[in-house]
Amino acid sequence: MNQRQSMSAVLTSLVAAAGLFAAAAAHAQAPLKAANGMLVDAQSRTVYTFDKDEANGKSACNGPCAEAWPPVMADGGAKAEGDYSIVTRDDGMKQWAYKGKPLYLYSKDAAAGDKNGDGFKNMWHVVKP
Repeated sequence: MNQRQSMSAVLTSLVAAAGLFAAAAAHAQAPLKAANGMLVDAQSRTVYTFDKDEANGKSACNGPCAEAWPPVMADGGAKAEGDYSIVTRDDGMKQWAYKGKPLYLYSKDAAAGDKNGDGFKNMWHVVKP
C-alpha cells in the first residue's frame, strides 16, 4: 500500500468513526420533542408528570402505578443535558426527567397525541416545554 492509499484509508476510518460518534450522541439524547405545545416521545405519545413525585426527582409511581403510567426510560448510554436529567427509580432503572420531574406515558393513550391522562385525579399533567 502506498502513502496515498494509506492516507485515504485513515481518512475513511476517521469519517466512519465520526459518523458512529454522531449516531451514538443522538441516541443518548432525551427521546422527546415538542409538538402542539407539549412534550411527546419518538412515537408522538404525550408525556406527563406526577404531582406526588418528590422535588428531588424521586419517582413516587412504582408497581401498579408504573403499569398504568409507564416511565419514560433512559438507556445506559443516555446523558443528562439542558432541562433533561436522569433519575434512578426504586428498581434501579433509569428514567428521564424534565426540569427535575420524572416523566411518564399513560397506558390509556391509544393514539399519537392523545391526552387522556391530563388532569387525571388532579395529579397528572401534560408536560409543556
